Order: sequence, then C-alpha cells, then structure tokens
Amino acid sequence: MGLLDGRVALVTGAGRGIGRAFALCLAAEGAAVVVNDVGASLDGRSEEGDPATEVVREIEAAGGRAVAAHGSVSDFDAAGTMVAAAVEAFGTIDIVVNNAGIIRDKTLVKMEEADFDAVIAVHLKGTFNVTRHAAPRMVEQGYGRIVNVSSSAGLRGNFGQTNYGAAKAGIMGMTFVWALELGRHGVTVNAIAPSGVTRMTASLYERTGEEPPEHADPTHNAPLVAFLASERAAHVNGQIFGRTGYSYTLFQTPRPIATMFQAGGWTPTEVADQFDASLGAHLQSVGMGAPMGQKFTAKP
Repeated sequence: MGLLDGRVALVTGAGRGIGRAFALCLAAEGAAVVVNDVGASLDGRSEEGDPATEVVREIEAAGGRAVAAHGSVSDFDAAGTMVAAAVEAFGTIDIVVNNAGIIRDKTLVKMEEADFDAVIAVHLKGTFNVTRHAAPRMVEQGYGRIVNVSSSAGLRGNFGQTNYGAAKAGIMGMTFVWALELGRHGVTVNAIAPSGVTRMTASLYERTGEEPPEHADPTHNAPLVAFLASERAAHVNGQIFGRTGYSYTLFQTPRPIATMFQAGGWTPTEVADQFDASLGAHLQSVGMGAPMGQKFTAKP
C-alpha cells in the first residue's frame, strides 16, 4: 500500500529534474499522474524533445498509470486543458504540484522587460492558472492537496534573479492566501523550496569540474512532497518547507521580531538616534547562504 493509492496527481514541469522526481515518486506511492512538460529549453525559448512522454513510459514500465500533457502553464486555457485531462483519464484530480519553471538570470540593470515577463508568466501566473482550474473541483469533492514550488531565491534572495526571486516570493504569498481560502474545504496548500543539481544548477559544478555530492540528487525532495500530497498531511496547511542536504527544513513567515516605541511618535533624527540600539540589533542576513535554524536528526 502506498501513501497515494487511488489518488490522481498533476505535476507540472515534470519531464526533467526535480519535477520528474516528483512524478516518479507520486506514481510509486500509487497515484495516477498527469505528467506536464512543454519540452522547452531552460530559458523557455526553444523546444528540446518530449520529456513528458518519456516520464510517462518510465511510470508505466514500473507498473504505474500516467498520461502526458504538453501545454504551457503560462496559458490559462492550456492549464485548464491539463486539469481536464486528469479528470478525463482518471476520473478526478486530487493533487497538484506546481513545479514548472524557466530561468533568465541577469542583474537588475541588465534585465530586459521580456526576461522579467517570461519568468513571471511561467512560475507565478502558471501556478495561479493551474490551481485556479483545479481548486473548484477539489472544493466540490471536499479533498485536495496543492504543493507549490517556491525557492530560497524568493524566500531569502539570490544575486541576479530579480524575476525568479519575485515569482518565487509571490508563490509563497499565494500559498498563504490559498491555505486560508481552501483549508475549510478539505484542501491543503503548502510550498517547498527544493534543492538539487538539475539543468538550472549544473553549471555550478561544470565550472569547477567537481562531481556533485550525493545529497544534491534532486530525488531527495520528492518524499516530502509525497507526504504533503497524502491524506496523512491533512493537518499541514499554509507551510513553507525547504531542503538542505539530507535535511528538510521549515520556514516561518516574516513576522515582527523587535519593536521601537516612543509615546507620541518619532522625528527622523530620533529614529536615527535610537535605531541601532533597538531595531538595528536584529537585522537579518540576506541571501541563500543565510542561517537555517535548528536541526533535528532522526533517530536510527
């Protein structure tokens, strides 16, 4: 018995890398899977084969059930078509993993408007498009699991990724809103900031000639997503998770951690005089290398 026996999942951007690992893991846990991928290059400008169909064949060869969907999540109608494909092929849709994405990295002063718009369209609008079509069906049946894919680039910042960071931070915000709106209907909405060596990050090792460590394998993200997609995660809603090495991490939302108060308000000079001794003592680190908090090691 798998965690997802009898469930139907749609995984976007599932032809390669982290998305492929999600699709294969969900299928191994018993879900029927709609594997969505347009087969685009990393920047979304050209086509590169039919990876969705290849993943479907892998799932079927392992005894699972799957169909391919080739539409772009950035197209609202195409997103509706892939949700409908799940219902047509398997009778319903229980799980959505919003993973599809592209990158066009440049610093702010070099980024073109088209680079910004393209990345926002796939990551942010694509996540909205697919969920907008799937959510009403989930609400009607009183059950659903939505797992959005965010990134540390959006949660903590990363050099040269204005477009990507904005999209991933926006996905975090939508996750909180949807958790509030859909949770009362038996639909949970969570997000994960995964890690691993994929097409998006392979160049980091290519430049140094080093072999990626085993813990950089993108398949290590999938077990957490499979859990979040299951009935056993009914109590988990509106949370943002991450992965570092062999650890799963939990992010907390931005929250007040210090207060600077003065009866009657402040002048700019008074703020300057008092800032460093109060709010200034709690300034956060910026960037993906920021501290991750407490560590818990599972018992053997």
